[in-house]
Order: sequence, then C-alpha cells, then structure tokens
Amino acid sequence: MWGKEKTRDEEVVATPVAAATRQPAAASKPIETTIGPNTHFKGDIQGDGSLRVEGVVEGTISTTGNLVITESAKVLAEVKAANVSVAGAVKGNIHANRVEVLATGRVWGDLTVKVMLTNEGAYVSGQIIMPKDVKPPQLEPEPAKPAVPAPAPAAK
Repeated sequence: MWGKEKTRDEEVVATPVAAATRQPAAASKPIETTIGPNTHFKGDIQGDGSLRVEGVVEGTISTTGNLVITESAKVLAEVKAANVSVAGAVKGNIHANRVEVLATGRVWGDLTVKVMLTNEGAYVSGQIIMPKDVKPPQLEPEPAKPAVPAPAPAAK
C-alpha cells in the first residue's frame, strides 16, 4: 500500500496511494502569465490562458483558464475564471466552476461556484452560491393527498 519493498540495491520508495492518484487543485493547463510579487496592477485583465498572481491586482480578472492566487498576493477585483485557487487575500466576488481556498487563503466576497473546497484554516466571508437544481432533504415524506369523493346526488 505504501510503496514497494526495499531490496538490497534499492532505496525504499514510500508514496501514499491517495497522494499519488490525487488530481491537482487546478487542471493541468500551463500558466501563461504571472504577475510578480513586486507588481501592482490596476485595471482589467482578460484572457484565455491561466494566470498566476503573486503581487497586487485591482480591477477585474476574467479568464477562461485557471487562476492561482499565491500566499503573497492581494486581489481587490471581480474574478471570473474556470478554476480558482486562493492562498492569498481576495476582496471581491468570484465566479468559477471550482474554487479552492487553501489554509492561508482569505476571501471577502460572494462565490458563485459548482464545486467549493476549503482547507482547515481558510477564511471566507460572504455567500456561497451553487447554481444547481438540488432539492433539500425532507424530514418526513410528503403526505398523500386523500381522494375527494364525488358529491352525492341530491335526494328529491
């Protein structure tokens, strides 16, 4: 389960099965653009590729790719992306297919998502909206409606 047995000429390779088969937080699209830790960007960012933010962004971010907000990043923006990973601070609403807020991540704003993940220590202040037609569970089954008998003919 934890790897292969040690032989005389090999080292022990101990890889947990769960970690080896786990998908990365954001899909494996390569990051095309990085906003560095010493950069302060004001304005609108729009694109089709993945973006990594290490500095400060104010405005809007809209990408069809993935967005990675690192621990050193501060984002004051409305965000639209395919997948978002937050390790830094975000103030603004996020619209994405999947959002993961890591242990160091902080979000102040509403999240409209299909999939939401939060790690222990993560902070989210706002609404989480999941636009699916999922019915809440019922504690009791709905009562069957009694059949209404037909009115009896009037006697003369």
